[in-house]
Amino acid sequence: MLVVGRLPLPPARSELTMSRSKTRPVVLSPAERHALTRLVRTGSHPAQQVRRARILLELDEGDPDREGPVPRQAVVAERAGVHVDTVVKVSRAYAERGGDVQATISRKKRATPPVAPTVTGEVEARLVALACSAPPPGYDRWSLRLLEKHVCSSMTSRIWITPPSAGC
Repeated sequence: MLVVGRLPLPPARSELTMSRSKTRPVVLSPAERHALTRLVRTGSHPAQQVRRARILLELDEGDPDREGPVPRQAVVAERAGVHVDTVVKVSRAYAERGGDVQATISRKKRATPPVAPTVTGEVEARLVALACSAPPPGYDRWSLRLLEKHVCSSMTSRIWITPPSAGC
């Protein structure tokens, strides 16, 4: 940037198009490029996967059909219809997952559920054993309400199988 007096001048046109070193380059094989193109063009995939695939195709450094350098992230974001942060996150995910395209465009499976299960394996085993046993006198079979009444009244410590607002 040139400074004349106190006011900085805008950068020259050559500075705007100058290539930059990429910390997370995206290089797709021809097979991966073909698979992503097919995914984008068919309408039977989740929108999130399609968006990520479009971003990866735009960021691909090895695209033989592209004229000139890979566009900047702001241009890629505009073309894909997303925010620049989304482009950054997709390129980071691609680098972190070792260039695995399917892992990048697919949703990551959670290691643990967001809420711990309220029914443990022991409680579930007791409930299954109760449901497989003979029903109480006066009933032909176990219903969910009957199981609920029996479990709630017979347990010394209250374990909620239904939400507390449903009552036991």
